Amino acid sequence: MSTAPPTVIVIAGVSGSGKTTIGTLLAERLGWEYAEADAFHSEANIAKMRAGHPLTDADRAPWLRTIAAWITDRLDTGRPGVVTCSALKRRYRDVLTAGNPDVAMVLLDGDRDLIAARMKARKGHFFKATLLDTQFADLELPAPDEDVFTAPITGTPEETVEHIIKALSLNTAPR
Repeated sequence: MSTAPPTVIVIAGVSGSGKTTIGTLLAERLGWEYAEADAFHSEANIAKMRAGHPLTDADRAPWLRTIAAWITDRLDTGRPGVVTCSALKRRYRDVLTAGNPDVAMVLLDGDRDLIAARMKARKGHFFKATLLDTQFADLELPAPDEDVFTAPITGTPEETVEHIIKALSLNTAPR
């Protein structure tokens, strides 16, 4: 990781890993803007996932570009932010970070059984739990030359957020 604290943090991971929970808590702790990746999806992508079909790289491309534009806007305007995005593949992570050291990529790390249990407990989400295996099949773990921080999700969300804050040397907002 870069030695300077980031301006934008991308919380990545497979569906059900806790991106929304961790991203929201982290943004609150830091006093930063928060954006949920699902809000950037087209209606067609949401309908496809709701019907139980995984997205293709072609489906994801405009979505990733839109999230990358949100990141660029934060960097250009000096407004720090936290955004979630599955960012399962290296090329997706590369689109989002664009090699900018002011963007930190945090991959939430948990095993399939833990995440499947979480997905079964969650209500009202369009992403079908049956698609979890496609997420793990697409997941490319970060290579040693990638600037990606991996955060375990075995503890509470608060513990995971605290771990991220310490690892990235972040200053939290006054409570």
